[in-house]
Amino acid sequence: MKIKGNLTDEANRLSSWVGKDCCTWKGVGCSSKTGHVVKLDLHNPIFGGNKLGGQVSPSLLDLNHLHYLDLSGNNIQISNSLGSLKSLRYLDLSWSIFDATIPHNLGNLSRLQYLNLSNNGLSSPIPVTLGRLTSLTVLDLSRNNFNDSMLYSLCNLSSLVHIDLSVNSLGGAIPHCLGNLASLSILRLSQNDLQGPIPSEMGNMTQLTELDLSWNVFEGEIPNSMRNLCNLCVLDLSYNMRLSGGLPNHLGEFKNLERLIIQGNSFYGPLPSSLGTLSYLRVLDTGNNQLNGSIPISLGQLSKLEYLDLSKNAFVGTVFELHFAKLKSLNELYLHSNSLVLNVTSQWVPPFQLQVIGLSSIKVGPQFPQWLKTQKSVTALHMSNASISVVIPNWFESIYCGIIDLDLSNNQIKGKVPIFQKCKYRSLQLSSNRFEGPLTPLPSDVYLLDLSNNLLSGPITVSDDSATMSFTFLGLSNNHLTGVIPLSLCKAKSIQFIDISNNQLSGKIPPCLGQLELLSVLDLTNNSLYGEIPSSLGSLKFLNSLHLRYNKFYGKLPLSLQNLTGLSTIDLGENVFTDNIPPWIGYNLTGLKFLNLQSNNFYGDIPPQLCHLQNLQLLNLAQNNITGNIPHCFGDFTAMFSNFTAMVVLDHAYILNPSGNFVFDKSYEENILDSMKGRELKYTKTLKFLVSMDLSNNGIVGEIPEELMDLSGLLNLNLSGNHLKGRIPNNIGNLTQLESLDLSRNKLSGPIPPSLSSLSYLGHLNMSFNNLSGRIPTGNQLQTLDDPSIYIGNDGLCGAPLNSCFDDKSSHSNHKHADQSRVADETDFLWFYTGIGPGFLVGFLGVCGTLNFKKSWRYAYFQFIENNYNWISVTIAIKFAQLKRKFNKGKLGR
Repeated sequence: MKIKGNLTDEANRLSSWVGKDCCTWKGVGCSSKTGHVVKLDLHNPIFGGNKLGGQVSPSLLDLNHLHYLDLSGNNIQISNSLGSLKSLRYLDLSWSIFDATIPHNLGNLSRLQYLNLSNNGLSSPIPVTLGRLTSLTVLDLSRNNFNDSMLYSLCNLSSLVHIDLSVNSLGGAIPHCLGNLASLSILRLSQNDLQGPIPSEMGNMTQLTELDLSWNVFEGEIPNSMRNLCNLCVLDLSYNMRLSGGLPNHLGEFKNLERLIIQGNSFYGPLPSSLGTLSYLRVLDTGNNQLNGSIPISLGQLSKLEYLDLSKNAFVGTVFELHFAKLKSLNELYLHSNSLVLNVTSQWVPPFQLQVIGLSSIKVGPQFPQWLKTQKSVTALHMSNASISVVIPNWFESIYCGIIDLDLSNNQIKGKVPIFQKCKYRSLQLSSNRFEGPLTPLPSDVYLLDLSNNLLSGPITVSDDSATMSFTFLGLSNNHLTGVIPLSLCKAKSIQFIDISNNQLSGKIPPCLGQLELLSVLDLTNNSLYGEIPSSLGSLKFLNSLHLRYNKFYGKLPLSLQNLTGLSTIDLGENVFTDNIPPWIGYNLTGLKFLNLQSNNFYGDIPPQLCHLQNLQLLNLAQNNITGNIPHCFGDFTAMFSNFTAMVVLDHAYILNPSGNFVFDKSYEENILDSMKGRELKYTKTLKFLVSMDLSNNGIVGEIPEELMDLSGLLNLNLSGNHLKGRIPNNIGNLTQLESLDLSRNKLSGPIPPSLSSLSYLGHLNMSFNNLSGRIPTGNQLQTLDDPSIYIGNDGLCGAPLNSCFDDKSSHSNHKHADQSRVADETDFLWFYTGIGPGFLVGFLGVCGTLNFKKSWRYAYFQFIENNYNWISVTIAIKFAQLKRKFNKGKLGR
């Protein structure tokens, strides 16, 4: 009763503790011979609820005949005097909350056989006194934070039969002395940081039935001594990454083996055919290794096999019916990502009923597999990139509703999209096929729908306008969809990703999209949408990525967008926005990595507040009406330093399905278009490495700030088409990662700094049409950039690839003066006629401007002029120079 008085019992679990006969109370056990209390079981029967609180009364120590104590799953403060209960044989304090130290006097419990301290987050060292527990048979310290030093204290506990130290912080190597535990039956060391080879002494543990070394950093081959572990039922070596070598053939000698899991390592060579003799095997998982050769037909004899994963290896050859001959228990099959061909007859009836089928990235087609219609229990079917090129057969609808995870993407499937019958929450990935015709009305019961990269047309409609939609992901990009964004999409309250880019949608953005509170990605790129950005989008507090590029949006950026503090990407390029660049972008959107405002009508000075964007990797303000200087503080963009470790980019979609589980999906890849090396490129998988600044084709004045040369991680720097003057900074060689540099069409003067030749990655350079002079630097990568057009329009430049610089020696003085006279004469003539070409083009543009070209034509035309400007200029200049020489020689009439 004193024990009860010290505890809080809000759930009234101790209500039976009344009267004088404590042996009848719930949780109390007495000896039938002596009447002494020998058992106290107060464990929490409901996980997470009904917890007892308070602390253990000192009166507990009066129960000196206590054999069994279970206080697990409560919030009871544990006494440090538990070591005084010297009769204890069973102690369970798991899932409890108490001081992060283990009482040192636990070592006094010389009769203790069972000790469970799991799931407590303990980080203190294991007391060395635990080495005195010579009667201990079961030790469970899993899911704590113990370090590696404690393993040595277990080496002398020869009575141990069961050790679970999984999910801790154990590091270093497994001590060789652990092999002394010859009675050990279960050893679980998974999810630690154990390293080095697997000790050969582990072969001494001949009584082992379960060995789990998964999720560590072990390396090397499986020691040959492990062939002695003939009693093994479970062997799990998965996800060590560095375990390598061939799989030993003696694995077939483990006749009791039920689970063999080696996924996520570097094993190579063939799969031993002896595995087909393991008649008790239920799980065979060899996925994500480097295994090769053909799949042994002997695996078809494993009649108890329930789970087979051979995925992500280098297996080759054909899989026949014989590979599945007796697999009557199989319910999960993963063969994906191998060089395999599944070749079974259309009449084949498999012996199994599969629930999960993984056949992606192997050859299944061109026909849709007929044997699937015999499978009545399928919940997940993945046949992406399986060479299927026919129409989905009608019979597929009979199993369609049962599939909650369907992936037929990256095939050449033809015909209409299947009718979306209302079934259950499910994921449908049908992207990158040849589905055509009108888009089937969107189902309200699907949480992930990806129909991108098809030939679908018509408007976006839903199957039931009144229903609440279950979408978390909607991908309809790269089709021929028309019409407006439907208002019914606003009913998808759980949606996180909307990608309807590269279609022919028109109209405005529905303001109600601002009600989609969980929205993370909104990609409307390359449509014909227009109007102003609704201020309601400022309510999307989880928005990470906003893409509105290639539309007809206009007006100012709504002030409410400053509330989107989680934004990583803003791409508003190729629209008609007319506004100052808002300073709040720098003040509020401090997580921005990619900012693209290219080809709009932004005007005024660049706000220095942008310098607060320490994570910015891409800044594109090209082709606007921006004036003023380049802020000196642009040198503060930390993410543009070469020693900066790029933060994780949102390049994949983490989808939360209705069951509350995260599904990793590659349907949406973050992307940015950026002009580099003279052409526009799309960055997806390499986006995290893109570091670029493009301020070209504006009205920017002043000098190039020296501070820009601190951005040593820049891959692309484009300042062309402005009014920049002064010298190129001498330390431009500090931009060591630079691959593309364009300073053309400015008013820069002075020499080209010699340090330019130290840029060993430079593959694109344009210095044309400035006032540069002196000798062009030589050496290293510059020697490969031998196109003279990259320097044209700079009267004072000489050296390769232009004309050689003239020698100052007196012996060549007369020749020098004659050449100078000729060069001056031809230079004047060259520049006169060089101007004729662009003048003609400008006049031509003036006439064509009245014709109101279609927008796509204008883009194509101006892109052609931009990409070929230097070539056109050089061609015209050379042609007229040739004509002048003929005229001077009398070969050409006036």
